[in-house]
Amino acid sequence: MASFSTIIYEKSSGVAHLSLNRPRQLNAYSVAMRDDFAQALDAVAEDPEVKSVLISGRGRAFCAGADLSEFGTAPSQVIARNVRWQRDVWGQLIDLPKPIVAGIHGYCIGSGLEIALLADVRIATEDTVFSMPEVRLGMIPAAGGSQTMPRHAGPSRALDLLFTGRRFDALEAMQMGLVSRTAPAQDLLGLAWDFAVRLAEMPSGLLAALRTALRDGADLPMPEALEHERRLAAAMMDIDRQPETG
Repeated sequence: MASFSTIIYEKSSGVAHLSLNRPRQLNAYSVAMRDDFAQALDAVAEDPEVKSVLISGRGRAFCAGADLSEFGTAPSQVIARNVRWQRDVWGQLIDLPKPIVAGIHGYCIGSGLEIALLADVRIATEDTVFSMPEVRLGMIPAAGGSQTMPRHAGPSRALDLLFTGRRFDALEAMQMGLVSRTAPAQDLLGLAWDFAVRLAEMPSGLLAALRTALRDGADLPMPEALEHERRLAAAMMDIDRQPETG
């Protein structure tokens, strides 16, 4: 177990479990959490024993968004956003060559939803409350929300949610493709953990190649995407044919 002030890092069975740990603040995303998250993701990326990642939240929420008591005191929204961008946590999540499972409950608002949408699999309790309120606060999402949300839900639904900032539940989130599956609250962590363990037991190169095929292919014209898939599949077959040494 690694020691951070706002995140609990536990490792077992090839899974790194990162628990957001500011329960009194509903795990609101603070400067300290930004720094801890960045360091924890560095540790995950560099640890060959870690094959998959589980992200969850302690207490009554996954993450209730940016901590306005910190970011909201900045002289301007520009400075507030610059504070967030001093550590590229979002880029670390995108570039991490290991599958990510998010176990979501309670509140998943703003930055919390942006973190979740960068996971590969999202499992949410049926009573989770989701929202992207930035536009109503006079801001454009700046941690990927304007890009990841339409990729999962489609442009029209994404604009509805971004324009209005309205709250929606896990059932609607799943219908739109923002959530992979739902679970009863008492089963959430067990199901998410089991999923992460199953991923950790699979060949890591295969999972990395599959994630690359999906993420890169989504931005390519179909003929190029199919060729990209073919190259990745051929590369994996070549790896499988390599003779064992030693």
